[in-house]
Amino acid sequence: MNAETPDPTPPAPAGDPAARRDAAVRAAVEQRLLTEEEPVAALLDVDTVREAVTSLDDAFRAVTAPGTPVLHTFAVKAASLVPVLALLAAEGLGCEVASPGELALARAAGVDPERIVLDSPAKTPAELRRALALGVALNADNPEELARIDALTGPDGPRSPVGLRLNPQTGAGSIDAMSTATATSKFGVALRDDGARAWVLRAYAERPWLTSVHVHTGSQGMPLDQLADGVAVAWELAEEVNAAAGRQQVRTVNLGGGLPVNFGSDQTDPTFTDYARLLRAHVPGLFDGRYRLVTEFGRSLLAKAGTTVARVEYAKSAGGRRIAVTHAGAQVAVRTVFAPTSWPLRVAAYDASGRPRRGPHVTQDVAGPCCFAGDLVATGRELPELRSGDVVGLLDTGAYYASTPFGYNALPRPGVYGYRVGRDGVRFATVRAPQTPAELLAEYGGATPEALLNVAVRPAGR
Repeated sequence: MNAETPDPTPPAPAGDPAARRDAAVRAAVEQRLLTEEEPVAALLDVDTVREAVTSLDDAFRAVTAPGTPVLHTFAVKAASLVPVLALLAAEGLGCEVASPGELALARAAGVDPERIVLDSPAKTPAELRRALALGVALNADNPEELARIDALTGPDGPRSPVGLRLNPQTGAGSIDAMSTATATSKFGVALRDDGARAWVLRAYAERPWLTSVHVHTGSQGMPLDQLADGVAVAWELAEEVNAAAGRQQVRTVNLGGGLPVNFGSDQTDPTFTDYARLLRAHVPGLFDGRYRLVTEFGRSLLAKAGTTVARVEYAKSAGGRRIAVTHAGAQVAVRTVFAPTSWPLRVAAYDASGRPRRGPHVTQDVAGPCCFAGDLVATGRELPELRSGDVVGLLDTGAYYASTPFGYNALPRPGVYGYRVGRDGVRFATVRAPQTPAELLAEYGGATPEALLNVAVRPAGR
């Protein structure tokens, strides 16, 4: 789509994200981003993204001592799309990466190595060598990884900032899969295990180049108090290391990310301000200017900016229940489909022209296109009655949804489009073009159809 093409859609109020969203859905239909050939698309409100970054900056600036260095990084896994990372970099954010691929994406987006942090529980020697050569900050996950860094750098230590990831073992939230500070979590050094704290203190004492600590207790489903408890553990460890060293050896505290998102309404709750103020009250020494702070927020920066739109292909009923069969299912909302109680999504109903559908609400399911019975993004939902040709919007899907699709049924990856609403209507920019049939075929081995036939050897006599 040509981003300079004018749009006849009437402008929406600039300060109202919900109105901007409705305008963008209508414009997506009018500008044919959503068609019979491309029946699902993801929309990202650029202004909402920028507003979220500003709120994060303002929240931490309000609680830190003047001059305190703060680096906000974006967790690339939340939206692994180069144009999104470039937008965030232009707004002042760095990147937190967890794989060689994510590191490559961050570099392609123009993010400088000194603004990148590498976290992963399974870094290979090649991955570590690459990060150390670039000067990317590293958080070693475990004693074996720290020993590997020793071997790769020699007695003088690395030029990259290096720290340890701590598991404060403060417990789980309401979603086990999002809780990374349980007693048996695969992440970090389990600080309350027998002998673990003594080993950590010894590791810092033996390596003057270990200058940071890192903690990430979880994300969605985690109470803010529990997040703050994990940060307090990291700060206390930094203070203990520095006291033992007789100097400020640990200069950086990486707080991780994890701010949960309210998926129940358009309200942003909790806010970055809520969290920053809680941290200041809980760990005041963290904000007195002695420590450089790093954050790694992801979902909380982008979720509210995204809407996944899809055509309703059929409207039917079964057992007295209305069912709208759409093109948005597990391939773009895998968490919601497989764990609906943990990841419920709001659904907005639009008519075939992209205008909000009015009329009496009826109980109905909203189903996806995948060939299994549980491919439902909403069950028993009260919505205006959806009809064939209508459009549904899956709200708050700016992170992890269409940006990280699931290749079920060989369904193609949908297009992702950023948008802004102005006086002359809605303008779109293509973030990721819809996957073409040729690209999909290549991904599934279409270039080598006889590969297995060429290596298959028939037993003698057959």
